[in-house]
Amino acid sequence: MIESKHRATSDPEARKDVLKRIKGEKVEYVLFWFTDLEGHLKSFAITPGEIESALDDGMGFDGSSITGFNAIEESDMVAIPDPNTFRLMPSRPGESIVGRMICDIVRPDGTPFEGDPRFMLRKALERMQSMGFDTFNIGPELEYFLFKDNTGTETLDEGGYFAMTALDAATELRNETIQALESVGIPIEYHHHEVAPSQHEIDMRYAPALEMADATITYRLIVKEVAAKNGVYATFMPKPLFGENGSGMHTHMSLFTDGRNAFFDGDDEYNLSATGKAFIAGLLR
Repeated sequence: MIESKHRATSDPEARKDVLKRIKGEKVEYVLFWFTDLEGHLKSFAITPGEIESALDDGMGFDGSSITGFNAIEESDMVAIPDPNTFRLMPSRPGESIVGRMICDIVRPDGTPFEGDPRFMLRKALERMQSMGFDTFNIGPELEYFLFKDNTGTETLDEGGYFAMTALDAATELRNETIQALESVGIPIEYHHHEVAPSQHEIDMRYAPALEMADATITYRLIVKEVAAKNGVYATFMPKPLFGENGSGMHTHMSLFTDGRNAFFDGDDEYNLSATGKAFIAGLLR
């Protein structure tokens, strides 16, 4: 049994707002999400009756079976839900009303767990701020394939890059996916068929790094769930088809200070500031 210590550090008003929403929306279950050290999404569900104490103190769990977490002799971990990440999950008529919050992982004494990817990103952002920057924007382009089922690689179409509806069998499925993504607060810029048969891309609008990290794990799950509900299988596997383009995740990055792009210098031959050049060098190193 993990002792209660009121471990939450979130805004009390934000916690109250979540409680009101859960009651007002008649939420039946709330999913607590976090990722392991390899980026795999993990989840467990709690009932509304447990939410208030969970928001204040977190929910204990056994971390010994989570990749990159603690060994069994020190397996007690605590998931602290971030109330700012509360969303209603997309659902169809007749399905349960389910909410979700993304969690930070701490030890029983309330100290952050160093193996929590969300904590690692927070530390990197703290370092960014110590260097004089205030915003790190990320804009990823996630590509994925749709197959007829999960037993093979039979494609839905033979379309190519920017294929029109006649060669793009999943236009409506992408439209449904976008509706689901935007319903959980993820703004979408555009979508299209990609280069390979049955390959697709839905582009999220750029956002600050932590917000985008949360959006990316949500995106991946929603793409898979919408596909499954339509009887097909979605995969982000890098190279499922021999001889065809693989899937990637091109990532646009920018640093800002007081609304100014720290990578831009109009007087430079390449319009790149010294900061921008150093950033590129760091990526190439």
